[in-house]
Amino acid sequence: MEHNLPVWLYSFSYFTGDFDSVCPFTAMRYTLHALGLDVTEPWRPWTVNNEAGGYIQGYNCGLVFVTVRGAGHMVPAYQPERALVLISAFLNETLSPRYDM
Repeated sequence: MEHNLPVWLYSFSYFTGDFDSVCPFTAMRYTLHALGLDVTEPWRPWTVNNEAGGYIQGYNCGLVFVTVRGAGHMVPAYQPERALVLISAFLNETLSPRYDM
C-alpha cells in the first residue's frame, strides 16, 4: 500500500451469516477499521447476472475489501462464477471503487 499498488482483500459472506467460520468478514472489517484508513468508496453491492455477488468497499492507498455472497473458505469451489468475475474485475480494474493510483 505504501507504493499505491492495488490491493484487494476478499471475504465470503452469505446474507447475514458467514459460510467461512475461519475468516469471518466481520473480523476483517474490524481489522480494517483498526488500521485507520480513509474510506474512499462506501460499502455497496456488486452484481453478477443482476443479483448481488457480494459487497465492496474502497479505502485510500488502493485497498479494496470485497465479500463474495454464498461462498465458503474456498471461494472458487462455492461460487465459481462470482470468483471468476471477481478476479477478472481485479485484473481489468473494472469492479473496484475509484482510487488514486
